[in-house]
Amino acid sequence: MSDHQMHEGHEHEHSSGCGHVAVRHGDHIDYVHDGHLHYLHEGHCDEHNLEVSEANPSACTSGHSCDGHEAGHEHSSKCGHEAVPHGDHTDYIVAGHLHHPHDGHCDDHGKVEIV
Repeated sequence: MSDHQMHEGHEHEHSSGCGHVAVRHGDHIDYVHDGHLHYLHEGHCDEHNLEVSEANPSACTSGHSCDGHEAGHEHSSKCGHEAVPHGDHTDYIVAGHLHHPHDGHCDDHGKVEIV
């Protein structure tokens, strides 16, 4: 039995220079594609999710200040920042870290390594 979720019908081949943001996820590289993390292996594409961890917590950080966007910026599917699944919610990659829109501010959910 498989311990991973496959993304069925994925025709695009992710690779360096394919046009999608690549992020380090543990011991491999995932590609951000339409709000999903895709990992190619063994001839198919898996759906991945960034785990909540010490490096990528899910806590509220209402005092977080970031120069990655204007103070009034609202994250959405069309805001220009890549959306990624993190725990049970969606975060956005801004200036190398995860932003989570929450209660009128952005929480800092830790760094991500863009490769």
